[in-house]
Amino acid sequence: MKRIPTCSANAAAALALVESLQHRFVQALEKTGGQSFISSEWFRDDGRHGGGLRHGISDTDLLGRASVNVSQVHYDDDPARQLGSASAISTIVHPAHPRAPSVHIHISWTELKSGTGYWRIMADLNPSLPNPEHTQRFIEGLRVAAPDEFDEAAAQGDRYFFIPALGRHRGVAHFYLENFNTGNFAKDLALARRVGEAAIDTYVQILEESIRDVALPTDAEQAAQLAYHTLYLFQVLTLDRGTTSGLLVHDQNDVGILGSLPARIDKNLLASWRSRMTPPQDKLIDRILAALPNLGTCTIDDQIKQKLADAVRMHYQAHPEALDLQASGNSTPPTFDNHR
Repeated sequence: MKRIPTCSANAAAALALVESLQHRFVQALEKTGGQSFISSEWFRDDGRHGGGLRHGISDTDLLGRASVNVSQVHYDDDPARQLGSASAISTIVHPAHPRAPSVHIHISWTELKSGTGYWRIMADLNPSLPNPEHTQRFIEGLRVAAPDEFDEAAAQGDRYFFIPALGRHRGVAHFYLENFNTGNFAKDLALARRVGEAAIDTYVQILEESIRDVALPTDAEQAAQLAYHTLYLFQVLTLDRGTTSGLLVHDQNDVGILGSLPARIDKNLLASWRSRMTPPQDKLIDRILAALPNLGTCTIDDQIKQKLADAVRMHYQAHPEALDLQASGNSTPPTFDNHR
């Protein structure tokens, strides 16, 4: 089976960018952890409409779970579709040690058949145990990469990653440009590259420092990590617009779309948040809880990811009005983010 490339020159440039970022990040993480990632490929409609390549690893001394995904889907042969192509890198790293922060990076170019398009450029630091020096360094790295755009990106990120039911943010440093297009593709492509490279390089430095000569985690630190990972899953499955859109548009990469989920969460803690949800999202929590195994600590393996994907998909098919409750940084893009 082979992935057929799109005929769009801009989409080809965007794919080259995200593939270079994927290589940069995986190579750095492999060097830091001393273990090779496992690669897997998926195909949209048997490759006729593209697909993607995912590099992942889990349960190592360095990483509890890491997933670095690149994809490109396109519909050059389908005049009925508004979407021409969508090219993306979507990556999450959850380190094993609670003192090492998680990171999420997503950069994508979505191009419509009309010739218009937009970028989503995201990078956010997600520690179980916040370290002010790490937070400031991550922020400054992004500010240097995007001095003119940083304030707006930080404001959008703070809106997008806020969790109303819990009255708090998911992470500590948020950069998000949504529906972004200055009208100069080359300039915007260069911005996306600078932000991606800055987020990757700064994070790897922080990760290396976090694990250098660090003592074994205490019970309290491990409990804080489990609670934070539970919050992370809660935000992704109940608020993240890109995740939900990907699951609704197709079912050919469910495990990859949910690659951002941490390895273990606390089901009891998750259940305690049900009463805080605005209807009908309380029913979404019920579906999520039903997809999870025993009470207490749950392992989120590929089988559970598939059940969770089905739960989210069935909920929004039954309650499409609940999509209005999803997170947004500034404006909702004109087409679903369906390229992961």
